[in-house]
Amino acid sequence: ARKDGVKLRERVVGFRGDYYELNDHAKHKIKNLIYPVPNPDFPFLGVHFTRMTNGEIECGPNAVFTFKREGYGKTDFDLRDTFDALSYSGTWKLFFNNISFGINEYRRAFSKRHFLKSLQHLVPSLTMDDIRQGRSGVRAMLLNTDGDTRDDFRIEATDRSIHVLNAPSPAATASLAIGDYVADRYAERFAK
Repeated sequence: ARKDGVKLRERVVGFRGDYYELNDHAKHKIKNLIYPVPNPDFPFLGVHFTRMTNGEIECGPNAVFTFKREGYGKTDFDLRDTFDALSYSGTWKLFFNNISFGINEYRRAFSKRHFLKSLQHLVPSLTMDDIRQGRSGVRAMLLNTDGDTRDDFRIEATDRSIHVLNAPSPAATASLAIGDYVADRYAERFAK
């Protein structure tokens, strides 16, 4: 987007989310989706339970800074990606403004017991034997210089192109509507 002339003061920073899955013997404990009440002070929803179409039940995610743009593993590292994120003042402000939250998220990343404790806030009967390590995902977050995340879609157009710069959590659910919107903008600008 920058190379195409879009003026950005924000920076995209990656956060990894780790999931656990319920073992078969514990799936009866979760009948529906279970979500916490979101804390408006934090840019992340918190752990929740999701029934997948294949019958699996995902628990999570946590949210930790990733040291690689596509860092799905806990120890993935790329010097250029890390430098890019850490050379931006907004990244440091996000860290310092949320220090205790961030430390707790890293505890959950490396400790099954800590992850389980957060799940037990929603389903107290869960035990260590009920969960197993699942997949991880990476979420790109648009940060401003104050360390605040942008929680809404950001779509910018230049004379030659249209860029989707921020697509927060509902993006997958709304992907067809977003596609329609981008197509309409394209038609308005370029189909003459």
